[in-house]
Amino acid sequence: MEISNTFVILMGLGTVFFGLVCIILICYLMSYVIQKLSKPETSAPITTPAPTKSTIANRQEFIAAVSAVIAEDLGTDISAIRILSVKEL
Repeated sequence: MEISNTFVILMGLGTVFFGLVCIILICYLMSYVIQKLSKPETSAPITTPAPTKSTIANRQEFIAAVSAVIAEDLGTDISAIRILSVKEL
């Protein structure tokens, strides 16, 4: 008795997808168990510090350094770079 190639392919694909579904179910089960076992942490509310207006000490040196990096990355001359404004992120 010879087993057909189609049967072998279907059994292989079925085994793989059945295994993947089992892994997904195990992940959901473990997530549920961990959520039930862990205690919720009560902490103080998070306060964000007030934004401070920082000034750049050596603004011209900073602009020169940024221009050099941009020119190097773009592969152009530094004289071709014009920085119009600098904003803190």
